[in-house]
Amino acid sequence: MGSIGLGIMGGAFARHLLSEGFNVTGFDIDPKRRAALKKLGGKPAASASAVSSSCPILVTSLPSLTAVDAAFFGKGGIVESAKRGTVVIETSTLPLAKKNEIRERCTKKGIIVLDCPVSGTGAQAANRDIAIYASGDRKGYDKAEAALKGFSRSVYYCGEFGNGSKLKYVANLLVTIHNLSTAEAMVLGLKSGLDLNLLYKVIKDGAGNSRMFEVRGPLMIRGDYSQATMKIDVYKKDIDIIEQFAADLHCPVPLFEASKPFYAAAYAQGRALEDTAAVCAVLEQMAGVQRKNRKKSTTSKTGKRKTR
Repeated sequence: MGSIGLGIMGGAFARHLLSEGFNVTGFDIDPKRRAALKKLGGKPAASASAVSSSCPILVTSLPSLTAVDAAFFGKGGIVESAKRGTVVIETSTLPLAKKNEIRERCTKKGIIVLDCPVSGTGAQAANRDIAIYASGDRKGYDKAEAALKGFSRSVYYCGEFGNGSKLKYVANLLVTIHNLSTAEAMVLGLKSGLDLNLLYKVIKDGAGNSRMFEVRGPLMIRGDYSQATMKIDVYKKDIDIIEQFAADLHCPVPLFEASKPFYAAAYAQGRALEDTAAVCAVLEQMAGVQRKNRKKSTTSKTGKRKTR
């Protein structure tokens, strides 16, 4: 089993696969992530080529279009190095056009690509609490099914290639809205003098609950977004993809459009490397809320925010 991209999501995939008894060979451009794989019992590789040329099933989890192009089409990339019959589980959130380009160029080399985006945050991936929307060649899916189940809570085979991404866009549209609505609820409660732990406990057990309220609510209660499970700068890419997808279909998405400025504001405030739950801090500032127990943040020379 090969893994290319060992970040928040890919690293969690590799850890779960290892715990399920898979032999995992992995590569990431960050040497610290390769070292972490070795510590878990996996085999770190020196290049994407070393992984793709030796593993019949690959899982890719990549943060940007630049990383995707390098992993698939760069020197020693998957298209160049993988053997005929290799199955690639492509989990990244990408525009459909890019997913189709990957499939077409790989198909010419006899490589099967499955479009398998993930529904869930990095924290959920760490707990193996994610759903996978798998789409593409059915025989390829059958070969990869055991691996897919090895790092997820549930796997759905969704039919023709691209359906997985379409479902992911719909899911992320809801995530975008629900994350902001959770922040809005937290700030309203805070402004009214409610204890946020009480608010969380009560709302989670009622009709107003959502999955984002459950997983991002605790971050908002703490007011500390430094341990990101989905960074603002990465999610900005996902928002752009959804926006273009809806525009191409001439489909109105008013709540999604209304949510976008708050993520942009978080980014503009220097929170690019923080969790998307940081939209709560944006609303707190707008509401004139100041928490006595909030950890102060500073920005390092590298642009990373530090808490103290």
